[in-house]
Amino acid sequence: MNEEEGIGLTVAEFMDTLYGSRVLVVDGKSTDRTVEVAKNLGAEIFVQDGNGKGDAIAKAITNIDPTIDYVVLTDADYTYPAAYVPEMIQILEESPKVGMVCGNRFNGYKDKSALSSIFYVGNRFIAFAHNLLNGVSLTDPLTGLRVVRAGILRKWQVQSKGFDVEVELNHHVEHEGYGIVEVPIHYRERLGQKKLGIKNGAEIFKRILLEFTNESMK
Repeated sequence: MNEEEGIGLTVAEFMDTLYGSRVLVVDGKSTDRTVEVAKNLGAEIFVQDGNGKGDAIAKAITNIDPTIDYVVLTDADYTYPAAYVPEMIQILEESPKVGMVCGNRFNGYKDKSALSSIFYVGNRFIAFAHNLLNGVSLTDPLTGLRVVRAGILRKWQVQSKGFDVEVELNHHVEHEGYGIVEVPIHYRERLGQKKLGIKNGAEIFKRILLEFTNESMK
């Protein structure tokens, strides 16, 4: 939503890296030139039905090609370099027990201005709670760069509407019997206005508790 500054560079970079791949952009009813820029680069545009990142990902999943093996998920703000994706796909190709490969922002090189101290501390707290309560051990459970086996996504009935969707996806992959691998990545400063705030942190923590409660009741 309103990612005019970063969407063009993001789409172009991923198209160059994954030549010939289908690129879907889910728009959250932007009021700027986001849709125009993405469409001019050849991306397919889908407008999400509701609001929030979880709702957008659910929209994307319903429109993926039924014959593909892998789906790349990334943010539209140019923070995640596409250069790591071929390596991530190779891990899935060589490791059938791995269901998802994630870009780890905290063990790789990052622009000093990309991760503020508050953002960093908040992510470390979320990671601690996530690993402790959900039993899914990840250094960067909220990363926005992922390569997932398409079959896993097709079985996923997305419940999250907002930024808690990554927590739900992590749990879903593990529940399907697959492992998750992280690779260190370079994380860039976002282009455009940041949308993640304190209230979103509470939303994510609530999802962690919900997933923990649901698992405990099984």
